[in-house]
Amino acid sequence: MSDSVRLDKWLWAARFFKTRALAKKAIEGGKVHYDGGRVKTSKNVELGALIRVPQGWDIFEVEVISLSDQRRGAPEARKLYAETEESVQRRAKEADARRLTNEAMQHPLKRPDKKQRRDIQRFQRQQGD
Repeated sequence: MSDSVRLDKWLWAARFFKTRALAKKAIEGGKVHYDGGRVKTSKNVELGALIRVPQGWDIFEVEVISLSDQRRGAPEARKLYAETEESVQRRAKEADARRLTNEAMQHPLKRPDKKQRRDIQRFQRQQGD
């Protein structure tokens, strides 16, 4: 453990990003927020800081508990931060909304065959006129 760690290294060590290059790209793109604002890649991470990190559909809001610049296993990486309670609730609510949306959509049982595709294209042409 070291006493000062760059933000991109910490995000990589905490396993939010697969490479430091991806972490750097996200920070420079304004996706990662440190204590509510945009920062540079070289920002030193401090204990107790709040970091917002996008992960796919979700946005994690975590508090820094420990510092490390070495990437280790996932159980050890989770000891570097604690996710806020609001973040956990928000992610659960959004996941439920996505699940319900997917359940409501009717997916076709199979792909349309040649005749059905022609009928669909004919219908679309008629709608365009």
